[in-house]
Amino acid sequence: MKVHQLGWLGTRTPNAAAMADFLEHTLGLEGRQEAAGFWVFTLPNGANVEVFGPEHPGKEHFATGPVAGFHVDDVDAAAAELRAGGCEIVHGPTRHSAQSAWVHFRAPDGAVYELVEGPIRRTAPEA
Repeated sequence: MKVHQLGWLGTRTPNAAAMADFLEHTLGLEGRQEAAGFWVFTLPNGANVEVFGPEHPGKEHFATGPVAGFHVDDVDAAAAELRAGGCEIVHGPTRHSAQSAWVHFRAPDGAVYELVEGPIRRTAPEA
């Protein structure tokens, strides 16, 4: 498995609206609310920070703190490597589209992380 970059960060919090407000107004990130309890913010390099409130289903396993997502070429192959290495697969692999998939796993530190497959976004930072 080869990790290309940190491509995603997700957090689940009962204070999701306040967190979204902080990311937008304090850190200056551009974002949008996608659904009830779900916001997406995009960093200048194209990576996303996603905020999940308790009313957004399917992220209950994000209980150890923010979840970092590492970009890989093939999520299915990487998940097999994780299993072979003794990592617990918490959720997935989940295929969102022909070009986008992810898997959540528990690392030796007890925290949940993600491997994500899809186009690598590269946006040059503004000078």
